[in-house]
Amino acid sequence: MSSTSDRGYEETTRYEDETRGATLFGASVLLVVGVFQLLEGLSAVSKDDVFVHARNYIFEFDLTTWGWIHIVAGFVAVVVAVAIYMGQHWAFVAGMVIASISAMLQFFFIPWQPFWALVVIAINMAVIWALSARLSVR
Repeated sequence: MSSTSDRGYEETTRYEDETRGATLFGASVLLVVGVFQLLEGLSAVSKDDVFVHARNYIFEFDLTTWGWIHIVAGFVAVVVAVAIYMGQHWAFVAGMVIASISAMLQFFFIPWQPFWALVVIAINMAVIWALSARLSVR
Protein backbone atom coordinates (compact mmCIF):
# COMPACT_ATOMS: atom_id res chain seq x y z
CA MET A 1 0.00 0.00 0.00
CA SER A 2 1.16 3.51 -0.65
CA SER A 3 1.30 6.17 1.96
CA THR A 4 -0.35 9.56 1.64
CA SER A 5 3.00 11.19 0.87
CA ASP A 6 3.45 8.85 -2.12
CA ARG A 7 0.04 9.85 -3.46
CA GLY A 8 0.92 13.51 -3.11
CA TYR A 9 4.10 12.93 -5.09
CA GLU A 10 2.18 11.06 -7.81
CA GLU A 11 -0.42 13.83 -8.07
CA THR A 12 2.30 16.49 -8.29
CA THR A 13 4.15 14.52 -10.95
CA ARG A 14 0.95 14.04 -12.97
CA TYR A 15 0.18 17.77 -12.71
CA GLU A 16 3.71 18.62 -13.87
CA ASP A 17 3.24 16.33 -16.88
CA GLU A 18 -0.05 18.05 -17.71
CA THR A 19 1.50 21.50 -17.50
CA ARG A 20 4.32 20.52 -19.85
CA GLY A 21 1.75 20.40 -22.62
CA ALA A 22 0.48 23.83 -21.62
CA THR A 23 4.07 25.09 -21.64
CA LEU A 24 4.66 23.79 -25.15
CA PHE A 25 1.38 25.36 -26.22
CA GLY A 26 2.37 28.68 -24.66
CA ALA A 27 5.82 28.64 -26.28
CA SER A 28 4.40 27.67 -29.66
CA VAL A 29 1.73 30.33 -29.62
CA LEU A 30 4.21 32.95 -28.37
CA LEU A 31 6.46 32.04 -31.28
CA VAL A 32 3.56 32.43 -33.72
CA VAL A 33 2.55 35.77 -32.15
CA GLY A 34 6.15 36.95 -32.42
CA VAL A 35 6.27 36.08 -36.10
CA PHE A 36 2.89 37.77 -36.62
CA GLN A 37 4.18 40.91 -34.96
CA LEU A 38 7.33 40.86 -37.06
CA LEU A 39 5.24 40.63 -40.21
CA GLU A 40 2.83 43.27 -38.97
CA GLY A 41 5.75 45.57 -38.20
CA LEU A 42 7.40 44.96 -41.57
CA SER A 43 4.12 45.71 -43.29
CA ALA A 44 3.75 48.98 -41.38
CA VAL A 45 7.37 50.03 -42.01
CA SER A 46 7.14 49.32 -45.72
CA LYS A 47 4.09 51.62 -45.88
CA ASP A 48 1.89 48.88 -47.20
CA ASP A 49 -1.73 49.80 -47.83
CA VAL A 50 -3.17 47.05 -45.63
CA PHE A 51 -3.71 49.40 -42.69
CA VAL A 52 -6.67 51.71 -42.21
CA HIS A 53 -5.64 55.26 -41.36
CA ALA A 54 -7.03 56.28 -38.01
CA ARG A 55 -8.09 59.85 -37.36
CA ASN A 56 -8.23 61.61 -33.99
CA TYR A 57 -6.74 58.74 -32.01
CA ILE A 58 -5.30 59.63 -28.62
CA PHE A 59 -2.20 57.42 -29.04
CA GLU A 60 -1.08 59.00 -32.28
CA PHE A 61 2.21 57.73 -33.60
CA ASP A 62 3.43 57.55 -37.11
CA LEU A 63 2.62 54.16 -38.65
CA THR A 64 6.36 53.62 -39.24
CA THR A 65 7.01 54.11 -35.52
CA TRP A 66 4.36 51.52 -34.69
CA GLY A 67 5.98 49.21 -37.24
CA TRP A 68 9.38 49.40 -35.54
CA ILE A 69 7.80 48.88 -32.13
CA HIS A 70 6.09 45.73 -33.44
CA ILE A 71 9.31 44.48 -35.06
CA VAL A 72 11.21 44.78 -31.77
CA ALA A 73 8.39 43.18 -29.77
CA GLY A 74 8.09 40.35 -32.30
CA PHE A 75 11.82 39.66 -32.25
CA VAL A 76 11.89 39.56 -28.44
CA ALA A 77 8.85 37.25 -28.41
CA VAL A 78 10.55 34.82 -30.80
CA VAL A 79 13.74 34.80 -28.70
CA VAL A 80 11.78 34.18 -25.48
CA ALA A 81 9.72 31.41 -27.12
CA VAL A 82 12.92 29.64 -28.16
CA ALA A 83 14.25 30.02 -24.60
CA ILE A 84 11.04 28.44 -23.25
CA TYR A 85 11.55 25.48 -25.62
CA MET A 86 15.06 25.16 -24.21
CA GLY A 87 13.65 25.05 -20.65
CA GLN A 88 15.16 28.30 -19.40
CA HIS A 89 13.47 29.21 -16.12
CA TRP A 90 13.67 32.97 -16.68
CA ALA A 91 11.83 32.57 -19.98
CA PHE A 92 8.53 31.56 -18.34
CA VAL A 93 8.22 34.90 -16.57
CA ALA A 94 9.67 36.77 -19.54
CA GLY A 95 7.11 35.07 -21.80
CA MET A 96 4.27 36.26 -19.61
CA VAL A 97 5.69 39.79 -19.58
CA ILE A 98 6.19 39.80 -23.36
CA ALA A 99 2.66 38.47 -23.93
CA SER A 100 1.29 41.22 -21.67
CA ILE A 101 3.27 43.89 -23.51
CA SER A 102 2.16 42.43 -26.84
CA ALA A 103 -1.48 42.57 -25.74
CA MET A 104 -1.08 46.22 -24.75
CA LEU A 105 0.60 47.04 -28.06
CA GLN A 106 -2.26 45.40 -29.91
CA PHE A 107 -4.74 47.41 -27.87
CA PHE A 108 -3.04 50.61 -29.00
CA PHE A 109 -3.00 49.27 -32.57
CA ILE A 110 -6.79 48.67 -32.69
CA PRO A 111 -7.56 51.75 -34.85
CA TRP A 112 -5.37 50.41 -37.67
CA GLN A 113 -6.35 46.72 -37.58
CA PRO A 114 -9.34 46.29 -35.22
CA PHE A 115 -10.26 42.63 -35.76
CA TRP A 116 -6.68 41.40 -36.02
CA ALA A 117 -5.62 43.29 -32.89
CA LEU A 118 -8.44 41.71 -30.86
CA VAL A 119 -7.52 38.24 -32.11
CA VAL A 120 -3.87 38.70 -31.12
CA ILE A 121 -4.93 40.04 -27.69
CA ALA A 122 -6.93 36.84 -27.11
CA ILE A 123 -3.99 34.71 -28.24
CA ASN A 124 -1.69 36.57 -25.84
CA MET A 125 -4.10 35.85 -22.97
CA ALA A 126 -3.86 32.14 -23.83
CA VAL A 127 -0.04 32.39 -23.69
CA ILE A 128 -0.19 34.02 -20.26
CA TRP A 129 -2.52 31.29 -19.00
CA ALA A 130 -0.36 28.49 -20.37
CA LEU A 131 2.88 29.83 -18.94
CA SER A 132 1.35 30.67 -15.56
CA ALA A 133 0.06 27.09 -15.29
CA ARG A 134 3.65 25.87 -15.53
CA LEU A 135 4.91 28.45 -13.05
CA SER A 136 2.34 27.38 -10.48
CA VAL A 137 4.00 23.95 -10.29
CA ARG A 138 7.40 25.33 -9.28
